[in-house]
Amino acid sequence: MAPRGLWKGYLKLSLVTCPVVLAPATSAAEKIRFHTLNRATGNRVEGIYVDAQTEETVDADDQARGYEREPDTYVILDDDDLDSVALESNRTIDIESFVPADAVDWIWYDTPHFLMPDDPVGEEAFAVIREAMLASGKVGLSRVVLHRRERPVMLEPRGRGIVLWTLHYSDELRRPEGYFEDIDAPAEADLVTLVGKLIDKRTGKWDPTLVHDPLQANLKQLIAAKTKKRPAKRRAARVNEDDETPTNVVNIMDALKKSLAAERKPGGRAR
Repeated sequence: MAPRGLWKGYLKLSLVTCPVVLAPATSAAEKIRFHTLNRATGNRVEGIYVDAQTEETVDADDQARGYEREPDTYVILDDDDLDSVALESNRTIDIESFVPADAVDWIWYDTPHFLMPDDPVGEEAFAVIREAMLASGKVGLSRVVLHRRERPVMLEPRGRGIVLWTLHYSDELRRPEGYFEDIDAPAEADLVTLVGKLIDKRTGKWDPTLVHDPLQANLKQLIAAKTKKRPAKRRAARVNEDDETPTNVVNIMDALKKSLAAERKPGGRAR
């Protein structure tokens, strides 16, 4: 059964329209979260707001949002002010334009969502739009209001569905050119060849376990041990006898040859 969607509306391309549902492609539900407790009583601690000058507690009704336009000078915005500029969703993802699939650089990608038809009657229209994008090698660009904020989005055909990526706004990005432009050291062909061999030896099939979070497993083990009121055994870090503290490599060729030799050892990583 598909997870519950966070948004329902319509996918529209010119006069072709179909009902769709949008579901998040990522989840933090499995992440372990902590609460702040009173160590003496074990009860949860509640947060309160205190006036920075008078040190008096400020009730929720007296709290306001403020934008600091200069030091210690604020513009106060209440709920009505924010409602006046908030965007209302028209519940339609109207595909405004298309670009080649590889034209949107990775740095623009924000959060992935699964876009699916929400009605058997609309599945054909959904499938036609999806297959036409796939055949043309194009992705669709549109906008959608999520959480009362309009987001630019990219629609990418994937399998039987469409992946909808929210895109970053231009003022959120730091372009890589400013960080990489001063890197001008040449790459010698012989060294590139050796690194290529090292890459080949460490190349395998993609497996989701390659990006698992070991801290979550350790925390679960710790919590289980605490629940049973016995100390948890700390996992000893796996140490490779050949590992050494990194130092400045003077001779890259020698370092690469040693790396390749290590890959060939019985305990190495060669596959």
